[in-house]
Amino acid sequence: MRTDQIVATFSIVAFDPETDSLGVAVQSKFLAVGSVVPWARAGVGAVATQAMANYNYGPRGLDLMAAGNSAVQTVEALTTADEEREHRQVGVVDARGRASTYTGSECFDWAGALPANTTRPRATSSSA
Repeated sequence: MRTDQIVATFSIVAFDPETDSLGVAVQSKFLAVGSVVPWARAGVGAVATQAMANYNYGPRGLDLMAAGNSAVQTVEALTTADEEREHRQVGVVDARGRASTYTGSECFDWAGALPANTTRPRATSSSA
């Protein structure tokens, strides 16, 4: 594949331990991606869902974290319940700064995560 044919979406979920601030951002060539990928709730966490995005990952992920689940538990619950998980990517950070990501095996070979203090349950590919 030529690099000029690559269509990419990049997202970030973040936590600032000095201010307890949470954030999420996304960049993409796709119009209105901000209505699909980024999700956040003050005091709870942030979620970014992309690739063949599952629109339910955002609100469900936030509800799981609001109920006391960690980022790792949240990603595990979201992906385990999703029969199409191998086509998805998700990144989560909870209100304690714990982060987790998942990249399905059917995503592009170069798809993955550049984690900092992150665990990746069942991640099947990552960027270097």
